[in-house]
Amino acid sequence: MAHYAFLDENNMVTEVIVGNDETTGDWETYYGEFRGQQCVRTSYNGNIRYNYAGIGFTFDESKGTDGAFIPPKPYDSWVLDEATCLWVAPIEYPADGGEYTWDESEGDWVEVVSETT
Repeated sequence: MAHYAFLDENNMVTEVIVGNDETTGDWETYYGEFRGQQCVRTSYNGNIRYNYAGIGFTFDESKGTDGAFIPPKPYDSWVLDEATCLWVAPIEYPADGGEYTWDESEGDWVEVVSETT
C-alpha cells in the first residue's frame, strides 16, 4: 500500500489517496493520467519528499532529490527550515515545560494559562 497526492496547476495538494505500491508499476503516472492531474507519491514516515502530503500543502520540485511537500505557512513571520521543509517560529519555543501558543502580533510565544475551578 502506498499514498499519492494529486496536485493542481499551482502544485497545491487537492487530495491524497491510498493506492498500489510503486514496486508493482508506475502508479504515479497511471493515477495522474486517469485523473488528469499530476500525481506524486507521499509517505507517512517521511522516507520520501520530507513530509506526508496533506490537502493545502505545496509540492516544491526544487527541494531535495525528489521534491518536498511543504505545509501551509501558519504565520507570516515564520520561516522555512530547509532541512525539514517545515515552518518554524523566529523565536525558539520556550523549554521551561510550560504550554505556549504563538502570538503573531507580539512576535513571541505567549504562555497558555489554564482555568481552574
